[in-house]
Amino acid sequence: MSAQTTYLFQASLRPVPKIVSGKGVHVTVADKITGELKDLIDANSGAAVSSIAHGDEEIKQKMREAVENQFYTFPLIARNEPSEKLAKFIIDESKGAFATALFTGSGSESVENALKIMYKYHLENGEPQRTKFISRKQSYHGYTLGCLSIADNSRRAEYKDILLPAEQTIKVSNPYPYRNQKEDETPDQYTARLLAELEEAFQAAGPETVVGFVAETVGGSTFGCQTPPPGYLDGCRDICHKYGALFYLDEVMCGCGRMGALHAWTKYMTGPGPDIQTNGKTLGAGYVTIAAVLVGHKIMDLFKAKGSFVEGAQTYHNHAFNCEVALAVQEKVKREKLIENIDVVGAYLGEQLRAVDSKFIGNVRGAGGFWGVEFVKDKATKEPFEVSYNFYGKFFQKFYDNGVWSLTGAGSIDGNLGVHTVFSPAFSITKEEVDEIIVRFKKTMAELEDEYDASL
Repeated sequence: MSAQTTYLFQASLRPVPKIVSGKGVHVTVADKITGELKDLIDANSGAAVSSIAHGDEEIKQKMREAVENQFYTFPLIARNEPSEKLAKFIIDESKGAFATALFTGSGSESVENALKIMYKYHLENGEPQRTKFISRKQSYHGYTLGCLSIADNSRRAEYKDILLPAEQTIKVSNPYPYRNQKEDETPDQYTARLLAELEEAFQAAGPETVVGFVAETVGGSTFGCQTPPPGYLDGCRDICHKYGALFYLDEVMCGCGRMGALHAWTKYMTGPGPDIQTNGKTLGAGYVTIAAVLVGHKIMDLFKAKGSFVEGAQTYHNHAFNCEVALAVQEKVKREKLIENIDVVGAYLGEQLRAVDSKFIGNVRGAGGFWGVEFVKDKATKEPFEVSYNFYGKFFQKFYDNGVWSLTGAGSIDGNLGVHTVFSPAFSITKEEVDEIIVRFKKTMAELEDEYDASL
């Protein structure tokens, strides 16, 4: 089979590099054309997936042990101990924030289940008219139809005619101070404006018809690691509860330690957290396909009082093997203080990114082990590159040639214009490895500037 041939139906049918092995924060990649092997630093761990880095011997051994006791349980009629142990671990570590957990096979699957659980809550509460979701512009929640309906990004455009209707999936602005905070506006005033927009959306929809508000705690791949301004998430929660709606935070990408805390919202909220939350990616660190729905006490108290039967037990929910390996991942993360490490080394990564001198770097944003860089053609005016210039493709290829694997996105501003890249390495990354990434990043930016100047 030639290097260009693929039998996989996946995101792109065009030739792409093939990862053949990984160790620590490095991956060995076969070139998409020649098949030649190349060592890369994995600066984004796939899509912010790695808590524990590639090829960890302890986790590989735990996987072997889990296989020895492997059995299957259909969650509608039976339970298994590994899933119960994992649920207890996460609930205990959450210090009272959640009542129970459901484990699924992917982030998208978790989001779909969360939306159904939220609606079920209102059915049990005698409010079947609550059928509308409020979510945010320039957001990502997954790639299934329900997820695309509440999201807002370039991926949903071609499916718009088969998604939930717009009047049922209302969108409000995402925090984006780099572009949307006015020059004469303080951070508190900007936050107040965002919250006023959310409250207006409730009023316009008819607050008695709203299921809840859905938001990524920290914006992910759509426009790159924007953290919420102070008071914003608390304000969103309070508006939801004022109108009897549920407050849902999606932490599939930014949670389970990625931001330097088990739950990202604990860094940005002063009061109680969400009524329901989704997690994924770093939960299993890529060793198993697992994600989670964490259900709060308000929802579970009602379900228990009503003796509710919650539909939707899917074939691989609470899968014993996946849960046993994920528990080993989480126990190692805790034992080796990897969340504390990514909090400190991640902050160092952010400092180094902000120190890079390039006329194409418009904004660096993020925290912990989750950083985004937005590229612009003109720093003074924040003018983005024309789509036709393909800065997205040029940056990805140049960074790859210089030995770094990156997660780069286009359409950062409005789904069409704007380019950004995300840095989301494994939690075990060292300052020395960060320094090497920065050296290669600087080289990449300098070469892109020279190439652009030569094109004028």
